[in-house]
Amino acid sequence: MGRLWRVAPLAVVLATVLLSVNANAQVIEFESGGLKYQALTKDGLTIMIAPLSTQVRDYTVVQVAIQNGGKIPYTIRPEDFLYRPEGGMEAPALPARTVVYSLIDRASKGDVIKLITAYESSIYGNSRYKATNGFEYRRQSALAEFTSTKVRAAAAASAIAFVQTKIAPGQSTDGAIFYTLAGKPLNGALRVRVGNSFFEFPVISSNQVP
Repeated sequence: MGRLWRVAPLAVVLATVLLSVNANAQVIEFESGGLKYQALTKDGLTIMIAPLSTQVRDYTVVQVAIQNGGKIPYTIRPEDFLYRPEGGMEAPALPARTVVYSLIDRASKGDVIKLITAYESSIYGNSRYKATNGFEYRRQSALAEFTSTKVRAAAAASAIAFVQTKIAPGQSTDGAIFYTLAGKPLNGALRVRVGNSFFEFPVISSNQVP
């Protein structure tokens, strides 16, 4: 496991990871925006994950940030994030469409506020991180599309969900992936499938900075 860094700006971490980790493909741990992240770079593509302490209904939520510092585009889906609990079977994260419909149709106002607050406090806490196609872009689109206050709130929350994204060289994105674990914390490994390669991280849910 790599060194533990206390670095606030996520953009600085991304740049450092791209330079120092790519050759060894080693997981790096660091703290940012009140969360403990893990980062891994392969072929110029950097993937960072951080489990959120907030749970919505039966969902366990993981924040993801990705930057493509390589030479070719990559397409990544939420289903490419495979969670394997200790002693259990590997399962993909839920498709974005499933999460969106669930949040709009079933999430309470309290659920919505809790999820938005948790995600925004972490992503906006990194003032130098500016995704080219992330949560803020999706949130603005959601707010423009709906007029009902209740639906607008749920749509804004659903914009957090990581969607299938083609990331061109030099681009970055962020989002949240969701697992239905009936309230159980993450305890195992998370693998991200990118083409024929896998990025693997050990994960636990108790991941907030004290």
